[in-house]
Amino acid sequence: MKTTILLTAGGTGGHLFPAQALAAELGRRGYRIELLTDERADKYGSAFPADEVHLVDSETIRSKNPISLAKTALKLMMGTFQSIGVVRRSKGKVMVGFGGYPTFPPMFAARLCRLPTILHEANAVLGRANTMLARQATVVATTFPLAGLEASIAAKVNATGNPLRDNVLAVCDRAYEAPETEGPFRLLVTGGSQGARFFSDAMPLMLAQLSDDQRNRLSIVQQCRPEDLQRVQEAYDQLGVKAELASFFTDLPERIANAHLVVARAGAGTVCELAAIGRPSILVPLPGALDNDQGNNAKVLESVGGAAVIKQSELTPERFASEIGSLMASPEKLAASAAAAKTQGRPDAVSRLADLVEQVAGTASGNEEEGKSQ
Repeated sequence: MKTTILLTAGGTGGHLFPAQALAAELGRRGYRIELLTDERADKYGSAFPADEVHLVDSETIRSKNPISLAKTALKLMMGTFQSIGVVRRSKGKVMVGFGGYPTFPPMFAARLCRLPTILHEANAVLGRANTMLARQATVVATTFPLAGLEASIAAKVNATGNPLRDNVLAVCDRAYEAPETEGPFRLLVTGGSQGARFFSDAMPLMLAQLSDDQRNRLSIVQQCRPEDLQRVQEAYDQLGVKAELASFFTDLPERIANAHLVVARAGAGTVCELAAIGRPSILVPLPGALDNDQGNNAKVLESVGGAAVIKQSELTPERFASEIGSLMASPEKLAASAAAAKTQGRPDAVSRLADLVEQVAGTASGNEEEGKSQ
């Protein structure tokens, strides 16, 4: 019988995609994979390489109102009991958590069942929620160096990198081709798996500041929320800009590899994919996050010259036009930025994390052949 590994992740791409990458690698090594997540994962479910997907109840603290807190506690309790049932039935060897509030009940259930746990932190800062989980975890796998950790957590750290999906790894060896000075310029705009209203509102205003010659060179691929697609397309049509818009691109890594420049938020997944593929970018961290996780992520590329980082509050149409206009006229600068970003890439992260899982599960040798024999 195949050995079971349990994974848990919140239902967004930033949490699910690294879990998906690990699941695929462990599957190749002969393991059975079960995922514990929430209902938001349904749209990714068909692509997630798990033998079983369990939807568990969970909730985050949205209000300090006593009634709201009681409802949250009840949901967390229900999710914990559901997760305990999965742990016991599956006889899993380890629980690997990738963040998001739906990971709380499964990770807590694993501890109650004395199952070893691995917490993976994708960002360059350990958020408060993950700090609580990290205190109880067996190992904390990290993507970037984390400063200011409690001594008890720092002692558990294993720097694996952020696991990348197969479709990302497939384009990591593709060389960057800088644009010709007067030739077509391929611009990719993405705001994460859910799109970004800010870019839908701001990009047409920003591109209106470019010269006619600059706009004529542009070919844009942009991720928008479904409700924004029509108005953004109409705005680009009025500007005479070629644009392909969608609410979600299943082939986003291919789009990144084809781009001359990427404009994006600075989620951990985006930063790691830009680094592994090696593409220049303008990063606009999501403002307002209490832990400033995207700001810290962006610094990883900015510090080596792999990205220009601009606060959303400072990204006026005029400044953007100046930034992108300068880059369009400097293919050598773009090429240097692409090479700098590439130095921060960790395409071996999924193998490193899978090795760690086997080590913690106590199945580091022999399981692959066992799985093949089933």
